Amino acid sequence: MKKNIKEFLDLVKLRNGHEPEFLQAVEEVAETVIPYIVKHDIYYGKNILLRMVEPERLISFRVSWVDDSGEIQVNRGYRIQMNSAIGPYKGGLRFHPTVNASILKFLAFEQVFKNSLTTLPMGGGKGGSDFDPKGKSDNEIMRFCHAFMSELFRHIGPNTDVPAGDIGVGAREIGFLFGMYKKLRNEFTGVLTGKGLSWGGSLIRPEATGYGTVYFAESMLNTKNESVKGKTVVISGSGNVAQFAAEKVLHLGGKVVTLSDSSGYIYDEEGIDEAKLKFVMELKNVKRGRINEYVNAYPNATFVAGKTPWEVTCDIALPCATQNELNKNNAETLLSNGCICVSEGANMPSTKGAIAAFHDAKILFAPGKASNAGGVATSGLEMSQNSLRISWTREEVDDRLKGIMKNIHDACIEYGTEDDGYINYVKGANIAGFVKVADAMLAQGIV
Repeated sequence: MKKNIKEFLDLVKLRNGHEPEFLQAVEEVAETVIPYIVKHDIYYGKNILLRMVEPERLISFRVSWVDDSGEIQVNRGYRIQMNSAIGPYKGGLRFHPTVNASILKFLAFEQVFKNSLTTLPMGGGKGGSDFDPKGKSDNEIMRFCHAFMSELFRHIGPNTDVPAGDIGVGAREIGFLFGMYKKLRNEFTGVLTGKGLSWGGSLIRPEATGYGTVYFAESMLNTKNESVKGKTVVISGSGNVAQFAAEKVLHLGGKVVTLSDSSGYIYDEEGIDEAKLKFVMELKNVKRGRINEYVNAYPNATFVAGKTPWEVTCDIALPCATQNELNKNNAETLLSNGCICVSEGANMPSTKGAIAAFHDAKILFAPGKASNAGGVATSGLEMSQNSLRISWTREEVDDRLKGIMKNIHDACIEYGTEDDGYINYVKGANIAGFVKVADAMLAQGIV
């Protein structure tokens, strides 16, 4: 088995040797899925996984725009259309200086499995640009978004590819992108998700990724007759996912003690209650400030510069910032401090070493493709509402979200329960996601 896995990974590395994030994502999947393939004749010898790791289409384009001083700026835009076996490509757009083909390929590859897990008819894709919205005026962001969409519109559509937001792409950016798409195509369709409520958006969509991450943690804890109630929770990040993960923890009776951004983290031993969380939301969403400003308003809290919050003692850890933010040393610190549950809100925030440490300790650990699927699931629900030209209530969408997260958890248990009873959620999510896509690919032939 090790020989089969090594031969597969060697071939992928030969083709993608300069893309470390993508190779990391593929290796994690291969180690759990290839043993399953070998045991099932329907998949063995069909090179299904090799076909899955190759994007159906990789689009790269120039984005030229004019800043407020009149200078022409040039960025690079991407859209990775990874797999459409079970539905139109679906996945976010990320605007961040670190964006490159490797990061977007890993995100698109993860998205294939994540979307499959939701049981909704969505393929996997991802896109974005190395454009940095930080420090830009609204007019500069509008000009960039319009320039970006003036190329992207050729490659997307409600039945082809439906992008959403991601890091650096919130309601403001989605609005500018949709406006240009509508103008160029002369049609009002549900081609982007994360839209404003007054023009096709869905209730609960902004909250969905964070809420879903906590719903998944609650489901995992329930298998041990535990719950979020009364638990101390450490959260990284302070953007959309982290904010609403914190909100849902509060709803379920937990205590949130940290939030972070790229400058460091704040630790509030008293707990970040609803009033404090409202302050953070205004600070980050309206004022576009930095998390260290929290201690000016709440001086009993402390700010730790240049570090991540994994050194803080907790029961539950929710990494909600970015990829590879939690390494092996961080994992060992969390474990030594008594952490019993980790639910990923970001995409691949734990390194391979960290995941191995969690599995060796046999704590509850959920990979992002399972635990943060609530965002894309609710995007799928937004697509459904757009198609039907209706809007569901907040309660209806939240109930559907809870149901989807429970179904994902059940699928992980089905495919991930080990002989000793330990639930390997990484294995369960990878195999459950693989099976649906693989079956569709086999049914459609070699295309």
